Amino acid sequence: MQAAFDALNALLGDRFTTGASDRALYGQSESHFADMPPDGVAYPETTADVAGIVAICAEHRMPVIGWGAGTSLEGHALAPRGGITVDFSRMNRVLHICADDMLAVVQPGVTREQLNEDLRATGLFFPVDPGANASIGGMASTRASGTTAVRYGTMRDNVLALEAVLADGRTLRTGTRAPKSSTGYDLTGLFVGAEGTLGLITELTLRLRGQPDAISAAVCAFDDMESATQTVILTIQSGIPMARIEFIDATFVRLFNAQNGTDMPQKPHLMVEFHGSSQSTREQAESFGEIVADMGGSAFQWADRPEDRNRLWKMRHNAYYTARAAWPNACAITTDVCVPISKLAQAVRETADDIANSGLPGPILGHVGDGNFHALLLPDRDDPAQIAKAHALAHAMAERALRLGGTVSGEHGIGMGKLKYMDAEHGAGWDVMASVKAALDPQGIMNPGKLLRQT
Repeated sequence: MQAAFDALNALLGDRFTTGASDRALYGQSESHFADMPPDGVAYPETTADVAGIVAICAEHRMPVIGWGAGTSLEGHALAPRGGITVDFSRMNRVLHICADDMLAVVQPGVTREQLNEDLRATGLFFPVDPGANASIGGMASTRASGTTAVRYGTMRDNVLALEAVLADGRTLRTGTRAPKSSTGYDLTGLFVGAEGTLGLITELTLRLRGQPDAISAAVCAFDDMESATQTVILTIQSGIPMARIEFIDATFVRLFNAQNGTDMPQKPHLMVEFHGSSQSTREQAESFGEIVADMGGSAFQWADRPEDRNRLWKMRHNAYYTARAAWPNACAITTDVCVPISKLAQAVRETADDIANSGLPGPILGHVGDGNFHALLLPDRDDPAQIAKAHALAHAMAERALRLGGTVSGEHGIGMGKLKYMDAEHGAGWDVMASVKAALDPQGIMNPGKLLRQT
């Protein structure tokens, strides 16, 4: 190990550290996993730096773990087998914006908020919004989505090309700046969602969208979860082009009111947003309002001014931290599933019933326009029985999603937390993934212990 450290010091100088306090920062996550620090931390500034780091690690068979903003929730960036964490925070430049082609080329450490700030004068924006100010490289590696995926798609739909360093130190470029291609395997898609197990992404070419002329947002209340989720189903089946359609349960509404001084009725709510022209957003809102009325919805509150919309979505994006503040001694077990839209109401109802019967705090919210919802399970961190009960609830959610034809994660990914469901969801496909991994990373040094069958 010391020989590897010496080589990394020679390559990076003070941009490589084995200090205990530095390593400890990279052994933590925002979820329930125990701390797992790496043996060292590297801070590359160029693709050549990354290639050098990986080549040294390959020579010494040391694990390599990519680190973006550290916001992943399934232990993706922890180091269960030690190794070197590669922090991309210094590779944070927007390299090129081509407004005519509606694309941007960025380094992986660029955050989504930083990119959209740079795009303000162009009339374009990058639409994928997972809530956290995550890094673009991390978002690609976990195939992130979020509140706007119902209209603009996930990272899979918005990464046109990328550059990655493979496990042997080679640099690979995939894709082009053209809108489409029919040439060979989709290697870009292979790396988007690979969770750093095949290589480290060092550059991304992103699809941009035009900023809408008009944006309108609203919240509306329902007497029960069933009415709210059925409204979502009818809205999507009606073809109304929602930009966002989010569900929050009555517990989250109570927390939001207490934290933000709002006065929403303490009932399940939908939070929605429409993008388009002034006329089209008005028509979309009217069509949606008719469905809400038919389903017994009420208490519409509109947010047309930018500051009101921003306040609304900031409240939604801070839901995790709001709940953590309300239960400060809780161990947060955050899980998500995604089901076919026709099964959404059943999945949410059965999940809510399970949580209510458990006696644990477990507020529910989600990007329900594409069948994706989350439960934030909050057992007492000092009570092993409660923690076991929370894990059982998360397990029931995963099994239910598979039974209903869905997936155990719509956006959080697998990491270490959901490995046990991969065989049930993918069957022989999981073995094929392992074969791809073996071909590109025969030593198994790229983010070991995540996503793939353990060896």
